[in-house]
Amino acid sequence: QVQLVESGGGLVEAGGSLKLSCAASGRTLSSNVVGWFLQAPGKEREFVAGIKRSDGSTNYADSSKGRFSISSDSAKNTVTLQMNSLKPEDTAVYYCAARNAGLVLITTSPRTYVYWGQGTQVTVSS
Repeated sequence: QVQLVESGGGLVEAGGSLKLSCAASGRTLSSNVVGWFLQAPGKEREFVAGIKRSDGSTNYADSSKGRFSISSDSAKNTVTLQMNSLKPEDTAVYYCAARNAGLVLITTSPRTYVYWGQGTQVTVSS
């Protein structure tokens, strides 16, 4: 069982930046596709960005394009989400998730991801 651990959340002012990291705990992350999702209070979990680790291809939600950047470090077995120009509406719990090994599509539905971290809180003040 792959365990994912997020870090890097916190409180930041609007316009600021945060870097979130996702690491596999206990074993090497074999999944090719890793995504970041957010969930605001009372709302459904939604896709933020995803990466196919084998070739570095990425997919972003429209709200993330131009502000967020996802990257993968195979040596460190981590996936990072760099978030710039943060807005109050970005406030949410951010989750790292991974698809089953062997799958290569960067899907946007949380139902297609099987491994999840416990989440990290991001709060953007106005």
